[in-house]
Amino acid sequence: MDVEKKRQREQETVAKIIEIYCHDHHGKRSGLCPECEELAHYAEARITACPRMEVKSFCSVCPIHCYAPARRQEIQTIMRYGGPRMLLHHPLMTLHHMMLSWQMRLERFAFFRRSRQSDRSVKVK
Repeated sequence: MDVEKKRQREQETVAKIIEIYCHDHHGKRSGLCPECEELAHYAEARITACPRMEVKSFCSVCPIHCYAPARRQEIQTIMRYGGPRMLLHHPLMTLHHMMLSWQMRLERFAFFRRSRQSDRSVKVK
């Protein structure tokens, strides 16, 4: 996937999750409250500046923490709330996210399996 397309998709996903959270917690029917608007702009800036966009799957598994600690806690709370609700509001985005997650797990499993097999072949020799 093209890096810019990946970056744009991630920004859209985060924006939708923040929108779901704001709607349910702050009573906004359209748009975002000032707090959530500020967080959405912050998240967009962090995603835009991400140095590992080419190789990472999701921010939650990235070794680099781009978010300030307080913001990271805030976005985690919002993701935990809005993430599961994305299935109802944006099912195609959710399915795409799930497919990427499964693909990442399969690749990680295959990598560890290959590394264990190569370790065994070294020990046998």
